[in-house]
Amino acid sequence: MSEASSLTTATGKRKNAIARVRVALGSGAITINGREMNEYFPREALQILVRGPLEVTGSEERYDIMASIHGGGVAGQAGALRHGIARALEKLDASQRTVLKRAGFLTRDPRRKERKKYGQKGARARFQFSKR
Repeated sequence: MSEASSLTTATGKRKNAIARVRVALGSGAITINGREMNEYFPREALQILVRGPLEVTGSEERYDIMASIHGGGVAGQAGALRHGIARALEKLDASQRTVLKRAGFLTRDPRRKERKKYGQKGARARFQFSKR
């Protein structure tokens, strides 16, 4: 690869979703698991979520993004992709860190499903108490 300096990789995570993101100089195309973003994420809200870091840094038409995502649900995957794009943009240009950090794109969202507790119905649900 001749443009190894402009090719950057990063990993984004959200819940159980993991996104491996490669960012290279290009025209602004976003490819996810070999498919266009509009096809992979048909919901407009998820597309806006994914484009967030690019819009904040003003680099929508500057980079091509190739991502491979697995695990989790659709919204978790979109969040993981956003996190991965933000981390890759930070690697490319360290001066963008403050902008991305203020927008909250560099923070991994730690929320996940709480585990079911033994002897109970679920994570928080309990069997009804009976005094007699």
